[in-house]
Amino acid sequence: MIAKYAQLSPKERTKRRLESLESLKRNFKKLDQDVDIEEFLDASSPSTEEMLNQVKMLRAQLTEVHKRLSSQVTATNTKERTNINGMGAQKSIHAGNAKIDFNVDFTHKLCAAFMFHPFRNSGSPLSLVVGSLCIKHPNLFGKSEKLDVLWDKGLCDSNVLITYRKPRPEWLPQQSFVIQHSVSPEIGIHGIPVDNFSRSGSGDVNLCRFSAGVDLSEPASSNWSSKTSIKFEHVHPINDDGRSISRDVQGFPVTCSGGYHDSMVVLKQESRFAKANDHSFTRFSLQIEQGIPILSKWLIFNRLKFVASKGIRLGPAFFLSSLTGGSVVGDIAPYQAFSIGGLGSVRGYGEGAVGSGRSCLVANSELTLPLNQMLDGAVFLDCGSDLGSGRLVPGNPALRHGKPGSGIGFGYGLRFKSQLGHFQVDYAVNAFQQRTLYFGFSNLASG
Repeated sequence: MIAKYAQLSPKERTKRRLESLESLKRNFKKLDQDVDIEEFLDASSPSTEEMLNQVKMLRAQLTEVHKRLSSQVTATNTKERTNINGMGAQKSIHAGNAKIDFNVDFTHKLCAAFMFHPFRNSGSPLSLVVGSLCIKHPNLFGKSEKLDVLWDKGLCDSNVLITYRKPRPEWLPQQSFVIQHSVSPEIGIHGIPVDNFSRSGSGDVNLCRFSAGVDLSEPASSNWSSKTSIKFEHVHPINDDGRSISRDVQGFPVTCSGGYHDSMVVLKQESRFAKANDHSFTRFSLQIEQGIPILSKWLIFNRLKFVASKGIRLGPAFFLSSLTGGSVVGDIAPYQAFSIGGLGSVRGYGEGAVGSGRSCLVANSELTLPLNQMLDGAVFLDCGSDLGSGRLVPGNPALRHGKPGSGIGFGYGLRFKSQLGHFQVDYAVNAFQQRTLYFGFSNLASG
């Protein structure tokens, strides 16, 4: 029918449209309705050819939509995306509403090549691979509940974090239920300094930590934000072979209870301040932890830590300084002390090689100069001290390992920025004239 109508001349089509509209007008008049024929004869009205083309286009679009829907609704209902580069491999999988991110990082193979005496003997090549697995579900039970599962595997450590969040009004604290389990070597406190304190070897003490609790994040106001949490923690020391221990290799207790584990309920309050503009930034954070002795054998303590940092642009250069300090009172285990030394603390020393104490103070300063669009040069100066509190840590591990208690490190480095990520190398010298080279990779692109 449409094909026959398309064969008529424009004059005959107009005549037929007028006859049809007149017939409709007569019928509507019988129903006491009026029809304006000129509306249907507007010059902007499409021709028959245009309408046929629109019908064809619409049919093609519907066919394409149908194909897409058919391809999405499959037996597995998944989508995958894989990216491989020189630094590692990343893979994302969408399964329904859930998203799974898998990442394998090979960069630590390069870092391990510069470690002449590794902390542990590598049993297989996989021990040098660092990877992570992240599963996110944005609507777990149909009411916008969010579930995040994160697993990280390091060279000598691992961490599993499960977070469940329920939606709440914006003016109320956001609530999260958190379960975490981690295994990591306790190098900072029980590590043994070697090579003039430039490195720290394993002290055959590792910590298995399990915690479960609730986080409450207060609505941000101005430049301040705060978070309160209450958690149950269970700490279980093991040696490098995975066996439970209560004492270190020299026979001193590694727990507060003297047994194979410590238990505690910790109330933690964290406040943060951040302010930035084109020329400078200021940051400050304060953490207060209180051990609640629900049972007589559980730990009771109060731990405070602060970090203040300031960055200022000086022409093309950028100057950054920071001050970190803390103190802890009450009944503590050695692993709750503050460790000083290493990357992020006092460069030029191994992790915890400067000392460990109930109190600490660390100052860092760094001046960065752009060399070209992708390369920056830096000079830095770090210093730190346990403020004479090393002897107050149970078992006095710092004194037994001959740590000095204070130290200073200085040096220079390069910061290289690329599409794959940020590469950092630092050359540091400590107070014993021992030189150390640090390598770092960060912000790897997932493509």
